[in-house]
Order: sequence, then structure tokens, then C-alpha cells
Amino acid sequence: MPTRKKQETFKVKGENLLAKIKQLIAEGNVRRITIKDKKGKTLIILPLTLGVVGAVLAPALAAVGAIAALVTECKISVERE
Repeated sequence: MPTRKKQETFKVKGENLLAKIKQLIAEGNVRRITIKDKKGKTLIILPLTLGVVGAVLAPALAAVGAIAALVTECKISVERE
């Protein structure tokens, strides 16, 4: 049976970006996170697999933190299973 994928989009301010990404990862059913600037340009794509844990995510979260420092507002697209 094929899996259904669901896509959601969130608008967040730069200072809330890292917290929102961590919240989404903690939910566990997220397959991919795409962060775009307010003009729609893709800044980073985070493919997530089942079983990804802290040490593996550390570099990605550091990159998200750097993006958060540079943007005032962005959109997060989330693909879920």
C-alpha cells in the first residue's frame, strides 16, 4: 500500500525558526523540511529519516541557526508521512 504524504507550510520569524524546526523533528513523522526565504527562494532542505538522532542532526541544526540569524521571516514546508 503506498504511503500518503502530507505537506504543510508554516510562516515563522527568524528568531523562532530553530525552535520550530526542533519541535517538528520531535514530532517524529516528518520526512523532509524545506526552509525558504520570504521571496520563496529555497535556503536549505533537511531530509529526515526514521531513527535520526541528536549527533546526526547537530550540523543541520547549526545551519538552521545561522539561517535564523540572517532572515527576518521565512517559510517552512514540511512533508509528513
